[in-house]
Amino acid sequence: MKAIAAILLLAGSAAGQQAAYGQCGGTGYSGETSCVSGYECTSYNPYYYQCVPGTASAAPTSTSKTSAAATTTGTSKAATTTSSVNTGSTALSTKTSSSTAVPASTSFAKTNGLLFEIDGVTKYYAGTNCYWCGFLTANADVDHVFADIAASGLKIVRVWGFNDVNTIPSTGTVWFQFLSASGSQINTGAYGLQRLDYVVSSAAAHGLQLIINFVNNWSDYGGINAYVNAFGGSASTWYTNTGAQAQYQAYIQAVVSRYKNSTAVFAWELANEPRCSGCDVSVIYNWAAATSKYIKSLDPNHMVTMGDEGFGPLTGGDGSYPYQTSAGGYTWVDDLNITTLDFGTLHLYPDSWGQPYDWGNLWVSTHGAACANANKPCLLEEYGGTNNCTIENPWQNTALSTDGIAGDMFWQYGDTLPSCSCQTSQDGNTVYYNQGNWDCMVTQHIAAINAS
Repeated sequence: MKAIAAILLLAGSAAGQQAAYGQCGGTGYSGETSCVSGYECTSYNPYYYQCVPGTASAAPTSTSKTSAAATTTGTSKAATTTSSVNTGSTALSTKTSSSTAVPASTSFAKTNGLLFEIDGVTKYYAGTNCYWCGFLTANADVDHVFADIAASGLKIVRVWGFNDVNTIPSTGTVWFQFLSASGSQINTGAYGLQRLDYVVSSAAAHGLQLIINFVNNWSDYGGINAYVNAFGGSASTWYTNTGAQAQYQAYIQAVVSRYKNSTAVFAWELANEPRCSGCDVSVIYNWAAATSKYIKSLDPNHMVTMGDEGFGPLTGGDGSYPYQTSAGGYTWVDDLNITTLDFGTLHLYPDSWGQPYDWGNLWVSTHGAACANANKPCLLEEYGGTNNCTIENPWQNTALSTDGIAGDMFWQYGDTLPSCSCQTSQDGNTVYYNQGNWDCMVTQHIAAINAS
């Protein structure tokens, strides 16, 4: 989605003993390491331990702060540190929802023909976008949101795995990466990637699958613009800027290394809606091929996808703006054939693209046919149209009945946060849990999927 509103982020309070599903250890953590009765401290990765029910692994062996040696890359000498910032912060609130946790996945999600397989089940899956989930500072809010999503039958959740800045904000503000040609910094502190740590662990506890992406084409939460501010060039030259790409890959390595063993990760995503205005189509193709190959070298177990909107000429299309190469600066069907991309993505916003709403059915069906021809599943990853069921339900039905489309995820999910009794952002497309058009957009759609 091109523009997204900021969400109110509130910090929780510390507790004497960690509550159910609270953090209880990990690199850089300095809070409580004992759990409430009935829960044990379990290691999900070296950075994150969580209080979970039943017999678990040993308590954390180290809570020391660590930092990787700074590296210099390219001509811009983009030094990358993984030293923790915001040290000395108090533990965050670990209140959880009252719902029963879903057993964590025991295997990695994968493709199976033209569909996805999760926990051994191959079917069409529905999900949603919760870009702001990683920016919540109260653990109870994350747990509440994921409990509601899981209860609805939605399975895949797409979150922003980036939050880039050019000026380090004051303590209490979430940011993941500071970008500067004189020395970039990856924030592994309490208001840095530890927030994403909790999102991953909570998703695992609630049986959800995450799509985590690494950069935004738009300027929300930094994006490519933050790299341009640091390393020069423009949004179009970012894809070939040596310093920017070196730091981008350094950030990818930092994130992937934290969660490469987590079965709660559905897929890594290169970017949110990458575009290259005025570029030869080879620019994005080469960038996507190189980046996806690099991710696979770090983590061969998880799927990788592009995160693009689906622009470019396509058999059966009507030649309108979205079917033109100039719309995104790439040819979607060619990029779909990159071997290190496991599945394709497409987005759908007729209002933004100057198309009538019923045109969306053609968009979905032509992409599905291309995916079937490439023998890869595709995901209708974002869609929205004035938040109206009569507009969006046909797209859902077309996606469900089209070979090659393996799932859909509406933009965007909304909920009421327990920490503030406030609602998350409404951008005109938000569907709030159990409110308004929730039944026709979610409940009925899940029922249709289960009956298909």
